[in-house]
Amino acid sequence: MTDAEPSSPSSAASADSSCAAVCSTSATAAEASPPPSSVCSGCGGPTASISSAAGRHFLGFVAALSHSVHGRKISDPVLPLHQTVTSLLSLLQALTSWIDEIPPLPHSARYSNPAYRSWLARLSAEAPALLLPLITSKELLPAADKLLPYLLDFFSNASRIDYGTGHETNFAAFLYCLVRLGLIREEDYPTLVTRVFVAYLELMRRLQITYCLEPAGSHGVWGLDDYHFLPFIFGSAQLIDHKYMKPKSIHNQDILDNFSHEYMYLACVAFVKKVKKGVFAEHSPMLDDISAVPTWSKVNSGMLKMYKAEVLEKVPIMQHFVFGSLIKWSLINSKYG
Repeated sequence: MTDAEPSSPSSAASADSSCAAVCSTSATAAEASPPPSSVCSGCGGPTASISSAAGRHFLGFVAALSHSVHGRKISDPVLPLHQTVTSLLSLLQALTSWIDEIPPLPHSARYSNPAYRSWLARLSAEAPALLLPLITSKELLPAADKLLPYLLDFFSNASRIDYGTGHETNFAAFLYCLVRLGLIREEDYPTLVTRVFVAYLELMRRLQITYCLEPAGSHGVWGLDDYHFLPFIFGSAQLIDHKYMKPKSIHNQDILDNFSHEYMYLACVAFVKKVKKGVFAEHSPMLDDISAVPTWSKVNSGMLKMYKAEVLEKVPIMQHFVFGSLIKWSLINSKYG
């Protein structure tokens, strides 16, 4: 399939300009600066601002990843994998293998199997060594300290044993940092989505099910998914201009059964239907409402706007996000809306 045209010229231009700004940034400042830290402790306002250049560039990066998979299936060919991408996939494969080595413990509570603390402890111990193969240049080795907090934070923490869109955003930020460092190129974006992000999503689904991770900040029935947001952005982009499948096709079980392995949006809907019982319109009214939107391009543009408003601009989510020389952000104080 060929890539579809962007849903709006202005959004595509914004993504392109943001990517250009990202790719042109030198990594030397990152090497010399302190490690990243959480954006705030006891911050007074509930709304994070992405009006800064870094915020706009990060959102542009997500939009560019989305645009890179317009009309693409997961199995479509990609460029040959270079060392950083291959190492990313090996890292995720290694983390997946640990699940079999650290089985869940007998546990009476609905959420938060304590065996996950053992999995996280192993990650904390081995993370520095796992990062090194990603860095292909000796002069960038000091930047490993800047990447480490993101690696540790996109899998939750040992105290809460939960997972949500903030952790997922840390994974996107990890990829963004690799771009900032010049370790991933813009032409690798389709690979990042259809290979790396898909592998991360599969890993997280296994972790969520095996260790019963508690949804972090879930909107319940008024959310897309108890855990994820980005696969709905990327997945809707994949389906733009599809000849047969429309947003309403999520109600066709045969389509979910036969095509969810190729399209992330369908896979997410299939997962929701698997873990939530009852009438779809009752347990997932937002997804049900979105299925009435006439085109995937409208779904995709709406998802990007929702991600900005409901994830990137929410302090309860972003206050735990780590910031440093590679990603700088700002917060504004306002009343809850």
